[in-house]
Parts: sequence; C-alpha cells; structure tokens
Amino acid sequence: MNDYHHFKFTPSVWIVPLLLLIVIWAVFFFEKIVKIDLTSHGILPRNLSGLQGVLFSPFLHGDLNHIANNSFPLFILSMALIYFYRDISLKVLCYGVLVSGIMTWVIGRDSFHIGASSLIYVLVSFIFFKGMMTQYYRLMALSFTVVMIYGGMIWYVFPDVDKQISWEGHLSGLLTGFAFAGYFKTPDYISSTQYPWEKPDFNPAEDAFMKRFDENGNFVNPPKVVAIENVLEEPVPPQVNYVYVYKETPSDGREEKE
Repeated sequence: MNDYHHFKFTPSVWIVPLLLLIVIWAVFFFEKIVKIDLTSHGILPRNLSGLQGVLFSPFLHGDLNHIANNSFPLFILSMALIYFYRDISLKVLCYGVLVSGIMTWVIGRDSFHIGASSLIYVLVSFIFFKGMMTQYYRLMALSFTVVMIYGGMIWYVFPDVDKQISWEGHLSGLLTGFAFAGYFKTPDYISSTQYPWEKPDFNPAEDAFMKRFDENGNFVNPPKVVAIENVLEEPVPPQVNYVYVYKETPSDGREEKE
C-alpha cells in the first residue's frame, strides 16, 4: 500500500474552499451594496448577545484590504487540509470556528472581533503541529512549507503589535489548532506505506523477486519460454487389406461356385 491510498485529489479539495470564499465575499458585497454595517454581529467578549459572533465573525470583514488579506491564505490552507487530512478536515474547519470563537469571546477585549483570521491561525497551527507529530516525510514537508510561508504570522498573537488587529482571535486560533493536532487521530502513514521486505513477517524464500538469485547472490535470468506450436496433422485413412483366396478346380473339370 502506498500513500496515494490516503492522499487523493478530488473536486472537493477545491470546491469546499471556493464555496467558503464565495460566501465570505457575498456577505462583503452585500454590506457594500445595501450600505449596512454587520460588524455588530461579530464577537463581543463576555456579552451574551456577542456569542452570535462565534458563528458569524469569520464571514465579516471591515474593508477590502481585510478580506483580501484573508482570502488567499484561507483558500490555500483549506485546500491543503482537505487533501492531506480528508477524513477530519470538516471537523477541523467547523470545530475550529466554534472553539477559537468561544475562546476569543472569553479572553478578548471589549470590542467587536470580526474576520476569518482566527480560522486561518487554526489551519496554520494544525497543519504544522500535526505534520510534525506524524513523523511522515510528506506531512513534515508540508509543515515546513507552511512555516516558511506563514511563519511571520506568529508575531500577531502578541498584544500591542498592532492595535487594529484581534491578537486574541489569532492566539485562540493558534491554541485551537495545536489542541486539534493532538486530539484528532490520523492513520499510521509510516507503517501503512511499508514495502513487503520492510515488514517483520517477510520471508525471502517465498518472494518472487528473491527467487531470482542463486545461493551466491547472483541474479539468474529465468529460463526462456519456448513456444510449442500445435501442428495439425491430416488424418490418415485406414488401410484396407484385401485377401484373395484361390481354390483348386475339381478334378472332374466342373467349376465350383460360391
């Protein structure tokens, strides 16, 4: 078995992230066209009415620059999540929104927190830590790639770096992704991609390839296969033997008839 059994590219890899972006941009354009501000539906910490923002805040953005900065990483990271962690991808996305949102509601400043950046931090954190935990080279390579591209985001989980951003939402997403990496189980990629000769029950005497070597370790070519042609022979007609019997003529000169 190889890792292609686990990692398969299907239309859902890009359809789900695309639908997520379509909803986010549709809400943004709806605000601009109708000229309303939905910021009040974001997360308002420690306020009962502010709990609605746990569900709504990922779809709300303040301006074009805000939504544009979130769209590309959200699309790429969610694609990577679905491709490499298909079985648990929807759980990470849905629960990531809920858990990071509730955590922001608990620790956040008394202000409305909006934007999909919390979910982005969930994805960055989960993909990085989960890849390192699996110790599988493909997922570890993905982890290092994510760090190289989005590693600079770590500074925005600290207070006072930028007064205009929700560092609480970023920190909540980072902690949520780390917790999910330890909680959600994935297949043992290393053992499931072992070659036959790497398994403990491997018997060289029964392996077809190992049988091609002689006792001195020399590779022996298999005997050539000689094609035997079936020659159709014409049937031989049976031989008919005729036996002639001659009888003597009677002495009186008369001929005997049979």
